[in-house]
Amino acid sequence: MHLQRKLGDENKVSLLGLGALEPLCRLITHNNKLVRRNAVMALGTMATNGDVKDALKKTDLIPSIIDKLSLEEDRVVHEFATLFLASMSPDFICKVQIFDNNGLPPLIQLLSSPDPDVQKNSLEVIFNLVQDYQCRVAVHELGGIPPLLELLKSDFPVIQHQALETLELVTTDKDTRHTFREEQGFEKIMGILTNTDFSDLHAEALHVVANYLSDSETLQLIHEGGGLTRLMDFFLTPNLPEIQFNAVKCIARVAQSSEHRKLLHEQNVEKVLVDYLSVADISVKTSTCKAVAAMSFHLSSKDRFRELGGIPAVVEGLRGESIELREAAAHALANLTHNNHLSAIAVYEAGGNEILVQQLHGSCPRTVANAAATLCNMAQKELIRRSILSHGVIQALVEPLKSTDTQVLVNTTLCLAALACDAEDREELLSAGGLQPLVNLLRSYHKEVLQSVCLAVIVCASDEPTALEMCKFGAVELLQEINQSVNRRSSFSESAMISLLKSNLPVKYSLTDHLASTDIVRDGFYDAGKARAGQRILTLEEFSKQPVNQQRPIIVFNTTTEKKKDSDQQKDETQPVSPAEEPWKMMDDVSLQVLVKETKESILSLDDEREQCAALARMVSEVMGGAVEMEKLHAFPWVLHLSELKFQLQSNVIPIGLITRGIYCHRALLFKCLADFIGMSCTLVRGEYNRAWNEVLLFSVDPSSNGRSSQPSRYLVDLMHRPGSLLAVNTPAAVQYQSI
Repeated sequence: MHLQRKLGDENKVSLLGLGALEPLCRLITHNNKLVRRNAVMALGTMATNGDVKDALKKTDLIPSIIDKLSLEEDRVVHEFATLFLASMSPDFICKVQIFDNNGLPPLIQLLSSPDPDVQKNSLEVIFNLVQDYQCRVAVHELGGIPPLLELLKSDFPVIQHQALETLELVTTDKDTRHTFREEQGFEKIMGILTNTDFSDLHAEALHVVANYLSDSETLQLIHEGGGLTRLMDFFLTPNLPEIQFNAVKCIARVAQSSEHRKLLHEQNVEKVLVDYLSVADISVKTSTCKAVAAMSFHLSSKDRFRELGGIPAVVEGLRGESIELREAAAHALANLTHNNHLSAIAVYEAGGNEILVQQLHGSCPRTVANAAATLCNMAQKELIRRSILSHGVIQALVEPLKSTDTQVLVNTTLCLAALACDAEDREELLSAGGLQPLVNLLRSYHKEVLQSVCLAVIVCASDEPTALEMCKFGAVELLQEINQSVNRRSSFSESAMISLLKSNLPVKYSLTDHLASTDIVRDGFYDAGKARAGQRILTLEEFSKQPVNQQRPIIVFNTTTEKKKDSDQQKDETQPVSPAEEPWKMMDDVSLQVLVKETKESILSLDDEREQCAALARMVSEVMGGAVEMEKLHAFPWVLHLSELKFQLQSNVIPIGLITRGIYCHRALLFKCLADFIGMSCTLVRGEYNRAWNEVLLFSVDPSSNGRSSQPSRYLVDLMHRPGSLLAVNTPAAVQYQSI
């Protein structure tokens, strides 16, 4: 047979080479009927050859061939004319020519021809034409649905297959589905599905069903007529993997609408899905997981699926070698656990937390994204969160933070925000190198990515070490840029900045010129001065390593005698260590230690809050050079004193305890540090030209209220001119103290 076909093709090419095509094209319009028929037969046969087909495309023969489809011509002409068009119609230009020359009406008529070859060829042409939406609509409008349905009864399987494939395409149109319903199309398709003799047609039949049921009105009518029940019975009938694969694809397509999911749930579709998950065929399992993901948007479906024991089977899908199955299983678990703590527990009990962490190392972005989403959903339960963390999830999340996939970034950062709730978790993230890629994501212009990154930053900024590290990588400057942008800023970015600064008070003071009473200054706080726009604020260590310069000194508050070394920095004392290798530590401030001790002993012993405040103010003033009259302020040698200290220390960083000639900004800083140290509430505000002041909130006793306290009032503390005086805020005296 192959040899015959080869010889046949050689003959067709030979005829082409001999120039037979042009005269044959003329002969199809010959006066003699027999000549016309033979010419059509020759052209139809020759058109099945590729070389001949290419030559025919250069002719304008299609309109003449369409003319031969009229009912006046005999079956032989119909057979070879439709064969010609079937060979030419896969080409787009030829399809347009057939449609524009009204080829569809006679082709639809010929679907009812008594000759099966004519039926087959006509059907093939129509199938090629309806690849384009315009032709699908035309087939419906020209009455093509009834003859297509009639061909399902053909004795020839090739015709039945082609008819189903054509119906699959045309039923994507809503009006066509309406006609399909009127012509009892669903019943005819169900007749095929329930007939085991037609098992080879079931796959295509299910594709048509999926299209048909995608219409809400149709689905409701089928449901009311018991059609869905029959369909579910068919799905539950043991069948070939190919049929099960197409059946579950049908379910997944129908489940794209909330109304449809409700109806499918009422038909206990979850039972079908759970059964299919036990099938050995990978493609069936994969499609089933996709259907589970679709149905999981229906809350009751999640619960029933869990109750039927389906979750362990989905988790098992993550353990397979198939990338597609792992992706589908991760998607299903992400949807099942969304806002459903019972499903999250079921995943945990099935050992899903460990295998999900492993998926974060995968190469498929969608699998990574859905694994992260599932872990995020599960982390709402503290017990599960701790278990997830025990499997190294923090380390596993670092690499996905470098992804270019939007959904991976969104889900990974949300997962990080949900998991890094404790200091040790955030410390692990810092050690794993996860903070830099997290901060880099603040450069994103994708709204959802930016919001989720800001949430992660808010969580990670809860500890000073992680906050400092993020600032080191430019988080503050990036958030400033975001918050200055109309399009990028949000409540998330604003909260991220607030959280970051709350754990990094030196940076907060430089940027905002204000520390609230709730901002408690600790050892290691430093005043770097007012920050310049867009410039990163260096760490204290970075400032300390700079050569001495002419700029204002950095004032540091430190009561400790030695900064602790990390365990991994400890070295054998017998080994020589060069100065460059020694870990940096802050300068000791013995004078400050003495002052702190004196503050505790003398200030805390006072009972009255006002007196405590005044006494501390007098103490600060005394150690900083005493009271200075306003008129003599210009002669106060504080600038020279600080320059001498910088020279003596050979450093731009000066411990605050060494300053004995301090002006407003130094005194206010020392007052804030000491007040916070002993638990006295006050603010620190930076003004212009080295001005700074502290505000305190104090209660006054109202004589007319029998000793009861009145509403609290805000006062500025005078540390410069009349140390210990309390100046009511917004009074002339307070305003003068704040201004030049």
